Amino acid sequence: MGNLTSSPPGGLSSTACLQYVQDVVSQNCVVIFSKSTCPYCKMAKNIFNEIGATYKVIELDEHNDGRRLQEALAHMTGARTVPRVFVNGHCIGGGSDTRQLHQQGKLVPLIEQCAPCCAATSSEGSGDRQFQPHTTLN
Repeated sequence: MGNLTSSPPGGLSSTACLQYVQDVVSQNCVVIFSKSTCPYCKMAKNIFNEIGATYKVIELDEHNDGRRLQEALAHMTGARTVPRVFVNGHCIGGGSDTRQLHQQGKLVPLIEQCAPCCAATSSEGSGDRQFQPHTTLN
């Protein structure tokens, strides 16, 4: 079944997990808190790939403190489900919410509003790509 391992002794405290989430979200334009086998997480990542957006992924099922990070996300966003997608410091919801914003033409404008500090990518996580919106119409 899934990768349900508890954090080792000395893992991040609840406060440290909240701080970690806040730091990652504030330093990246798009952050996806995900689980590697979740179809809704894959859908969200595919949407950002399609539009060419840079994003940072935190795979909770592969992170030593994944369970605690998920609890911190629940505390911050009111939802424990994954993915939890943040754009420009704000939680936009999950996979279906991301898809809906994209279909409504509202996702790219949100990304374009990202602060310059958030445009840089880090080497951690997967899916880091530079945002270049597709602007050509056929």
